Amino acid sequence: MKPSVGDKLFYAINYAVLSAVGLLCLLPMVHIAALSLSEAHAVQAGLVAFWPVSWSLEAYTSLIAGTDIVRAFQNNVVLTTVGTGLSMIFTVLAAYPLSRRDMHGRRLLTLAIVFTMLFSGGIIPNYLLIKSLGLINSYGAIWFPALVSVFNMLVLKTYFESLPVEMEEAAQIDGCGEWRMLSRIVLPLSLPVLTAIALFYAVGFWNQFMTVLLYMHDTTKYNLTVLVQMMVQNQSFLQELNNLQPEDAAKLAPATIKSAGVIVLLMPMLVIYPFLQKYFIKGVLVGAIKG
Repeated sequence: MKPSVGDKLFYAINYAVLSAVGLLCLLPMVHIAALSLSEAHAVQAGLVAFWPVSWSLEAYTSLIAGTDIVRAFQNNVVLTTVGTGLSMIFTVLAAYPLSRRDMHGRRLLTLAIVFTMLFSGGIIPNYLLIKSLGLINSYGAIWFPALVSVFNMLVLKTYFESLPVEMEEAAQIDGCGEWRMLSRIVLPLSLPVLTAIALFYAVGFWNQFMTVLLYMHDTTKYNLTVLVQMMVQNQSFLQELNNLQPEDAAKLAPATIKSAGVIVLLMPMLVIYPFLQKYFIKGVLVGAIKG
């Protein structure tokens, strides 16, 4: 069917609006990257817009040599890898039984779990609970409360319910138990939605901020998000971290080091996402539609 003039106008307006929104999201990131790759005199003079002026990696070398950013990056990797793995295991173990049509009381259990999306204890009760469990100053304080996201669990449960019943019945006739059905049949067929949910969890753990500030009293356990925020908000903290002599500090603009820290924080997720995009889009769609 040939598109009408109205359809063409509608598509043109959509493309224009979406392109404008995309540029609004992209340009600040390009500007930050340009600042981090420019020399101090160009940044201080306000000459840097969306392209580096007098290319320089001095900000990154100073950031790595003079700050705890390497350790913070390692903390981020541990926090994200272990947290995502644990959350995926417990989300699958919660979603699969609730998706089984022969499970008694699954509707009541689902409603009870959904109830936690609407009401929570709050920051102070959560802190007292974490403290009573002895998890203060350990990453368990971040991992355990986030073991299961109700939203992710419901998406995964909906996808499990959309799998053909005949396939499960055939597997049961062949003597397949629940654990084997989950590991050999259900999970391989659920790769797109599992990848999407894993990405949700990974981004969440990578960007943890408030929980790290609340529960981590040891600064050596700070992650990149907290470290970069301190660098951006506190100029004296930035100077202390870099241990710069006055003559060396003059060679570096604070904006370049801050921008380099932001790029280091954002780059891993930006690199990983394109490889998972096809699974991400398919997983969100098939996991959000029943039937």
